[in-house]
Amino acid sequence: MTAGGVPGSGHLAVGVALVCAGTAAWMVSGSNTAARRARLLFAGGGAAARGGPPPWERFVLRVRRLPVEWWSVAVGAVIALLGTSLLPLAAGAVGVPVVRRVRRAREAARAREARGEAVIALCGALAGEVRAGRQPGEALLRAARDSGGLGEAQAAVLAAARFGGDVPGSLADAARQPGADGLSGLAACWRVAVDRGAGLAAGLDRLEAALRAERDQRADLRAQLAGARSTAVLLAGLPVLGLLLGTALGAHPLHVLLHTGAGLACLVVGGVLEGAGLWWALRIVRGAEAA
Repeated sequence: MTAGGVPGSGHLAVGVALVCAGTAAWMVSGSNTAARRARLLFAGGGAAARGGPPPWERFVLRVRRLPVEWWSVAVGAVIALLGTSLLPLAAGAVGVPVVRRVRRAREAARAREARGEAVIALCGALAGEVRAGRQPGEALLRAARDSGGLGEAQAAVLAAARFGGDVPGSLADAARQPGADGLSGLAACWRVAVDRGAGLAAGLDRLEAALRAERDQRADLRAQLAGARSTAVLLAGLPVLGLLLGTALGAHPLHVLLHTGAGLACLVVGGVLEGAGLWWALRIVRGAEAA
């Protein structure tokens, strides 16, 4: 690089090369998985079968198994390399618990949705078993075995149904699981059918229809709020686009932000305002979904 060249372009080239190499390794590893399995199956014990995949493939596989929050450290390391500063690496390390919390919240939301779907399937299967002429206890045993809508409390509910225990009470306890609120309605239907001799199948049909309508309403509301959530995330990513444009124009924004007092102050204040704005926007969206 000559003296009149762009400062930091060497680090930029190294960072881009690292990103490209990681992406290529990822793609090659994913595309060669099936071929490698075929070689292991039909090669009859060749060198690949004896020694396993090459070391670089094993490294890529281990990296791909890492939780998503550790990519915060990787991104921080790349930015630290480009900006010749340890601050981005420290920020990436601090971001690990934040990203982990977001990941766990998403996993809990998916588990809650899956449990709600399983409860709806349980109501439908139980109504079909009762309508087929089986006793409520036997019908619950058969329906719960196929649907899995009882979750962690399935053993207690099935034991109550098999040995004549308090089935509505067990269902009410199972309804405390996230996403299993419909089991409280199933407990009410069971109690009314047993105590008053009402038709259990008809009550289960109405309960299933109500749960499906509630699920569809939540899905429709989530679809309507997807635009607002995407807009908030897009606006939060605009400063990154500004940094890329500044780097392309030769303004060296990373050097200004990481190596000058005014830049560090702007970085801290901007980061705080950015995080607060994103949190507030997503909080409004979550409030609308909860309502």
